[in-house]
Amino acid sequence: MILTVTLNTALDITYRVRSLRPHTSHRVSDVIERPGGKGVNVARVLAALGHEVTVTGFAGGATGRAIRDRLADTTCVRDALVPIAGATRRTIAVVDELTGDTTQLNEPGPQISPTEWDTFLDRYAELLPSASAVSLSGSLPPGVPVGAYAGLIRTARALGVPVLLDTSGEPLRRGVAARPDIIKPNSDELAELTGSQEPLRATQDARRRGAHAVIASLGPEGLLAVTPEGRWRATPPTHIHGNPTGAGDSAVAGLLSGLAERLPWPERLARAVALSAATVRAAAAGEFDPGVYEQLLGRVAVTGLASAA
Repeated sequence: MILTVTLNTALDITYRVRSLRPHTSHRVSDVIERPGGKGVNVARVLAALGHEVTVTGFAGGATGRAIRDRLADTTCVRDALVPIAGATRRTIAVVDELTGDTTQLNEPGPQISPTEWDTFLDRYAELLPSASAVSLSGSLPPGVPVGAYAGLIRTARALGVPVLLDTSGEPLRRGVAARPDIIKPNSDELAELTGSQEPLRATQDARRRGAHAVIASLGPEGLLAVTPEGRWRATPPTHIHGNPTGAGDSAVAGLLSGLAERLPWPERLARAVALSAATVRAAAAGEFDPGVYEQLLGRVAVTGLASAA
């Protein structure tokens, strides 16, 4: 079982409009609602790949009930979310059909009480012994300690469970110091963590700060990986147009599935890039176009880089 942690779950709502223009009314051509938050998206992709997944984090209010109802209908996904008094947030993605651009609006999330946080920690400790790997993904809702991910990483490491961390800002900085097995920052998050704008230098610096392996997301340019086994650049064969929401989460799912299946790093990276690109072509986050995925998987270029001097 792979465990995904989403402390700031969301009900993801995607609107499609012909052309998004400020200061005007718009007729929405299509609406999609899905359980969301980064770790929930990761779980849905892992389940589609055939992995058994358990989802934990927080859920409350009408949006929390909607998330749990939809998760109950998802094959291979077990709901272990902790009920809270506050209402789970919503995220709104508006897709401009004319340009293909997406505008994202993210609510901050509910206030988590100390009692609710303690309940989650107990649930996490109960689930970890059965996990082959764990992902810690996304932002922290109000009330959760800024060092929360660092503590969760240490708990998992004490049990020998590998951890992938995908967050930003101060939670990332503190989490890296707890020595996760993998971090997956994007270019901006990596620059904020290290102060370097040069991707390879920043990736190497992030690894020196404590991460066992650093997989940097370069958007449509693919992934840059610095690991104990080597350094690689993985790039898709073509630029895929569409909605990029959730593409990074699909990359995390590819990395986690490769970790659970003990695949060599080049195969993990190729899977992550192909899934990410296939998600850009899907209608909503946490889904991917299987046909695009199969077409791209064997065409992702994974190039080894020379070792650092």
